[in-house]
Amino acid sequence: MDIERVRPYLIMLLFVCAGLGAQDIPSDFLPADFHKGRRDEVRKMMPPNSVAVFFANPVRNRANDVDYVYHQDPNFYYLTGYKEPNAVLLLFSETQYADNDDGYDEILYVQERDPRAEQWNGRRLGIEGAKERLGFKKVFNGADFSKIDINFQGFDSVLFLDFENDVRDTGNNADLFDLIKTFKEKANYPADYDATKQQLYAMITSTDIENSANVAQVLGRYLNRDERLGEDELLSGFVNAADDNLRSDIKEKVSLKLAGNNLNSVLLQEIMAGLRETKTEEELVLLKKAIEISAVGQIEVMKAMHPNMSETEIQGVHEYVYKKYGAEYEGYPSIVGGGNNGCILHYIENNKPKVGNDLVLMDLGAEYHGYTADVTRTIPANGKFTKAQKQIYDIVYRAQEAGIKASVVGAPFQAPGQAASKVVAEGLMELGIISREEDARIYFPHGTSHYLGLDVHDKGTYRPFKPNTVITVEPGIYIPEGSDCDKKWWGIAVRIEDDILITEEGPVNLSARAPRTTEAIEAMMAQPSPLDDFKLPQLD
Repeated sequence: MDIERVRPYLIMLLFVCAGLGAQDIPSDFLPADFHKGRRDEVRKMMPPNSVAVFFANPVRNRANDVDYVYHQDPNFYYLTGYKEPNAVLLLFSETQYADNDDGYDEILYVQERDPRAEQWNGRRLGIEGAKERLGFKKVFNGADFSKIDINFQGFDSVLFLDFENDVRDTGNNADLFDLIKTFKEKANYPADYDATKQQLYAMITSTDIENSANVAQVLGRYLNRDERLGEDELLSGFVNAADDNLRSDIKEKVSLKLAGNNLNSVLLQEIMAGLRETKTEEELVLLKKAIEISAVGQIEVMKAMHPNMSETEIQGVHEYVYKKYGAEYEGYPSIVGGGNNGCILHYIENNKPKVGNDLVLMDLGAEYHGYTADVTRTIPANGKFTKAQKQIYDIVYRAQEAGIKASVVGAPFQAPGQAASKVVAEGLMELGIISREEDARIYFPHGTSHYLGLDVHDKGTYRPFKPNTVITVEPGIYIPEGSDCDKKWWGIAVRIEDDILITEEGPVNLSARAPRTTEAIEAMMAQPSPLDDFKLPQLD
């Protein structure tokens, strides 16, 4: 071996390996035992003689040779704690045995250690790091996935989640593109496999004949949105069948169509939704931290707000607070809409130079160690609500109170929305903004709740509420300029959103630290801010 030629690489390897062990990182990440426990729960729900295959998220390109900051697929992180791309997890319903092997029920494939790549782009765990930090016993480099000695056709069910459609081939033979390609080849994945169709077929085969008409209505909405689905004879036949007997015949045909196929992209979605819907105590610690950070962000902006601030500056104050407390990211693109901009539900331009005397709608959430908050407050830029602003705000506040009160164990998922919508409709009618209750949807066009966790719109079953579920309750009223009502209401947009933990004792508002009433908001805005004396030099 030519020592002089390899010396730089040996030095680089020593540098990177030393750095891997010496990293100074937060101590409150989820422990390896948490992720192992989640994998064990998945295995319990897998059918006999099955294998589940999970892939890491793709690396997404921003422009040219710059990629977006990598964010792991929440399901993959939930089960592994692994934060790097180009990885595969296999879970087996029963212990597998191979020559000279004590048996295994899971395999993790990870990025290979690469000193040069790590010097430029950050440390990798590699095989030994994944064993030591993540608690896996059977770990291989991703390049070895192509050599996998597993007969996927020998399983009754091969479970997987639908593939992302933006996976690029980087030329690395162990990138996500090649990992997915290998799986498809070894699992005999049909070129015309359609995950959406499989989901709809599953709805047909799992329904009782007495409920088939209702299922047909649901399927009809899918077919109306996607012409491609309407071209499927079985789906269109089920939707258009004249009676239960015809639907029963089609159900049999669907069952026969699926009988020879062991690929299943539906069941794993249901398993993960059921698990992630309710939070463990370890998860609640992190989720509460993310919410608390976000509430403090709202408070600090209330104190700092003035009419000459830009939407961008307001966003920056929120996000500075997140970073100050150790939150790695925002949970979603920050929404800061002054005046009429607040009427755009997912307004993310945030580029108005001065918010003036308008209301400012601020929908933001910190992501802390994977878990994201989602907190919205609407405040007057000058510190005082006008009469019209207060009238609209108070309707939304009462609606939210009704929605929170309805968020109890056993209540249907729609309960908070139904309670809030009733209050909004009554309030708008009292003000003369609408004359019919059904017209409230013009000014309140969205739902009231979603699950919260690793995703801002987290996985869940949408069945009656269970303890340790966290949801949002977020009614709103939006009256854009040009609306069919008195002009005094134009440009008023109000949304109040809080993160609610459902418990046996009743709902708990985890974001209550951020003021919600008009009186409490005005009082907070009258307090001094650390930013009052913060001055930057003028730029040309």
